[in-house]
Amino acid sequence: MGKFLRRAFSFERLLGLGLIAVFLAVYISDPYPIQFIRVKTFDFYQRMKPREIPPLAQKPVTIIDLDEDSLNEIGQWPWPRNIVAQLVQNLMQMGAVLVAFDIVFAEPDRMNPSDVADSLDGLDEETKKKLRALPGNDQAFANVIKKSRVVLGQAGYWEEREAIAGPPIKKSVALLKSSKDVDPKRFLPHFKSLVRNVPVIEKAAAGHGIFSLVPEPDGIVRRVPTLFGFKDDLFPSLAVEMLRVAFNRRTIVVQADRAGILSMKVTPRFQIPTDKQGRVWPYFSKSDKSKYVPAQDVLAGTVDPALIKGKLTIVGTSAVGLLDIRSTPVDSVIPGVEIHVQLIEAAANGAYLERPNYFIGAELGLILIGGLLMVILVPMAGARWTMILFFIIASGAAVTSWFLFAGLDLHPLPEMFPNIRLKAAGGMLFDAGFAVGSILLLYTTLTYTGYAKEEAQRRQTRDAFSKYLSPAMVEKVAEDPDQLKLGGDKRELTLLFCDVCGFTTISEQFDAVGLTSLINKLLTPLTNVILSNQGTVDKYMGDCVMAFWNAPMDDENHARNGCISALGMLAEMQPLNDRLEAEAEEEGRRHIPLQVGLGLNSGECVVGNMGSEQRFDYSVLGDTVNLAARLEGQSKTYGVDIVIGPTTQAQVPEMATIELDFIQVKGKTEGVHIHALMGDEAIAESKEFLSLKQACDQMIASYRTQEWAKARESVGKCRELTDGFRIAGLFDLYEGRIADYEANPPAADWDGVFIATTK
Repeated sequence: MGKFLRRAFSFERLLGLGLIAVFLAVYISDPYPIQFIRVKTFDFYQRMKPREIPPLAQKPVTIIDLDEDSLNEIGQWPWPRNIVAQLVQNLMQMGAVLVAFDIVFAEPDRMNPSDVADSLDGLDEETKKKLRALPGNDQAFANVIKKSRVVLGQAGYWEEREAIAGPPIKKSVALLKSSKDVDPKRFLPHFKSLVRNVPVIEKAAAGHGIFSLVPEPDGIVRRVPTLFGFKDDLFPSLAVEMLRVAFNRRTIVVQADRAGILSMKVTPRFQIPTDKQGRVWPYFSKSDKSKYVPAQDVLAGTVDPALIKGKLTIVGTSAVGLLDIRSTPVDSVIPGVEIHVQLIEAAANGAYLERPNYFIGAELGLILIGGLLMVILVPMAGARWTMILFFIIASGAAVTSWFLFAGLDLHPLPEMFPNIRLKAAGGMLFDAGFAVGSILLLYTTLTYTGYAKEEAQRRQTRDAFSKYLSPAMVEKVAEDPDQLKLGGDKRELTLLFCDVCGFTTISEQFDAVGLTSLINKLLTPLTNVILSNQGTVDKYMGDCVMAFWNAPMDDENHARNGCISALGMLAEMQPLNDRLEAEAEEEGRRHIPLQVGLGLNSGECVVGNMGSEQRFDYSVLGDTVNLAARLEGQSKTYGVDIVIGPTTQAQVPEMATIELDFIQVKGKTEGVHIHALMGDEAIAESKEFLSLKQACDQMIASYRTQEWAKARESVGKCRELTDGFRIAGLFDLYEGRIADYEANPPAADWDGVFIATTK
């Protein structure tokens, strides 16, 4: 029972429960970063599947565009009011339902005849009098508006601004009787100033709507306000006012409760659902250029009548210079007037995005249930299997969220159900992102906590044995403590021995401290080369290094990695000698360059823990090891840097190697073919090396067939080809042997083997 309670209320599970509580609290408080991620997800959905652009017959609104071409043709904005009046007249004659302006006429027309009379110098009084007697452009525009159905725009501002005094603004918004006790203004955007049209124009209009938009903090317009507060009254947006005038309704009825705005009724049967702040979340389509008509074409009468007749028209601008450019989830740049149009299209087609309140409960449930599953299963089943569960939950939530937005229309289902049609309308916004992110963070935290607990146990093992075992062995023991026992395994390895030539003479120049420093300066770069090529340093024996490959970690290319390491160790010697020479010069002593000889051999060895029950080390044993050590010693004899055994040479045929001899090393009863490693693949393909190798092979072939004169001639050819290769000592050796054998020929059954008498 106690064990069960300890597992049930372990630190990991208590931590997980605490995190679930935190996630639920964060979700309920709904801070801006969470809102931002949520709406960005919904933006992505709309970009993936924007609302389809309806055909022309189903487009309720046409935009009369004050585009760049129209401004170039007619003149800069604002145009004289008589031209704007002509624009309205032409639209009404073409059969437009109404004309709305996404523009405010806040100042009198600068081209009014009376203003022209006062502004032009040189006019006589009679001319001025005649100009003042002419009707003003504003009045002419107002006269056209009275005979038409026109909705004027108004602009709201968050700061105090000086506004034109005028008649009281016509009321077109009413509260439902059941909502009389509610003050909806506290839920709405509330402007401190309202920029209105000049009184003579404003008084003549059939409707007035606020065209101001309220982008979200990232500058994107997602939700479009339908109502605004100003002073003590409610005012409709331009799009809603256009719908009211189009339906010939006196007022728009607002329904609200203590939680906020519920909806707006344009007619008893035509209702616009809103959120509590009176906003609509339109399902945006991509910008539709086919609904734009240049204003100059309307004035010229050349526009296609089908684009105007029976349509609501709205005058706006796509010209960048007039600063009415916005961003939506599907368009980074879009004229602001089109947002009003898209709201009307959404209202006409019911193409809203909605986020019902019960989705909040579903999202909370997903966090709670998914989190509890992680808390229960991660410590019990482990990270791997629980990850599969997480992916099932995450993918299921993501797919559900997508299909709630995009809708589902599968018909038919499998043939056994031919009469069943599975269909969902879509347009619903379910936020799976926060819940999935919370579950992922919970899974990650619990997994990391378990890992940290295991790592602490491994650290204890490392601390306990790091002073007795090699680092590689410590890691193996930390992963599997059962390996902490005597014994070994047979496996093929590549062994490397490296020793400094003439180190005794060099060491005579240093005291104990200086000699230790010198050895450390030597061994550090050599060790780095070995470790960087997947090698394991077995031990240091004074100035000698022993290393091997393919243990404890598998290495399929162990022979090549050993050879690359040997070449890399040679390459480190020149920079090291340069540094040591500079130090010797500073200290006023003689510098003797360090030179290393290396031997490599590959073959089967026993590798494992060697020693006693009280103290052991990870090392290797076997004849392969002994031969590698002997080959290192032969590098001095043959005057080369690296000597490799036949098995190693057979595994690196692509590298630059030259056969040195058929030799029976000390302690062995059989001969082996040994080779000099001269370079990597690039060296092996060079013309210089190929010529040298061919000459050396010919020299050794003549030597083994006892053709001494021919062998001596080949030695001469080899010497001519040694430029850049350290191998001249080999030819000195063979010249001596040839002279000796000429004086004292070998036995008739001589097989070319040379019996070494030194290690």
